Amino acid sequence: MALLRNSDVKKMKKEEIETKLKDLRLELVKASVTANKQNAKTKEIKRAISRLLTFSKSTDLPKKQ
Repeated sequence: MALLRNSDVKKMKKEEIETKLKDLRLELVKASVTANKQNAKTKEIKRAISRLLTFSKSTDLPKKQ
């Protein structure tokens, strides 16, 4: 799993973000079933999910003028 950066997330479209979220959640379930819950892979997946959710929620808010 490659590291997901904010600059990469900003380039994504809304549909791409949603599909990436689904993929990451599925991968998180698989990773936590196969290994202990505190390994580096699950931690990185959780960070990527939170990064995507944070970005998607911040772009949905109306801009103040």
